[in-house]
Amino acid sequence: MPNKGSVDRSIMPIAEGMRFCGPAFTVRSRVTQKQVPQITGDEYTEWARNYWYKEVQIQPWDSELQQGDIVVLESPDAACGEIGSYNSLDMHTKGAAAVVTSGGARDRDECIAQGVPVFARWRNQAMTQGRVEYETYGVPVTIGNVQIKPGDIVVGDGDGVVAVPREHAELVAKYARQENENDKKGRAALYARLGWELDESTR
Repeated sequence: MPNKGSVDRSIMPIAEGMRFCGPAFTVRSRVTQKQVPQITGDEYTEWARNYWYKEVQIQPWDSELQQGDIVVLESPDAACGEIGSYNSLDMHTKGAAAVVTSGGARDRDECIAQGVPVFARWRNQAMTQGRVEYETYGVPVTIGNVQIKPGDIVVGDGDGVVAVPREHAELVAKYARQENENDKKGRAALYARLGWELDESTR
């Protein structure tokens, strides 16, 4: 599959060492026209808890997550972190192995401490209220100029994200494994010439 499947290099892990591989569970959000009302701080807390997160920025799909799913979120550039420490961990408790978004992520320190892989285009402090809202799930989405359908295989590491259509996954995996083994052997030989001990990347 030459020239296919490589997600734009702007979508990267929020920390070194994060990686994943699994089937895509696709979700799409959109820019919202709903505004944050002019209210007091206490009123805002109630508004966010009882309206925004129950009627607008909802996750009606999370009960359908299967163990090992990768949540792939097509998110607009709305200058906010749609993925944060709470919702990424909540998805993880329901089966998600990682989250990939074409939008922003927040709570980087907490996300790193939790260890759930998060891949995003931006890091933002702002939350979603008045910026983005849930649209749909279980449909083809576009992430980093690549179409990803439900069940496609997505792989992420320090080099970024690759998506493989489900119908080609077995063949692609065969040649990817072959390439990886050849690389390990070649690099192991160079390690030996240098007198280095083999590490995880060469065994």
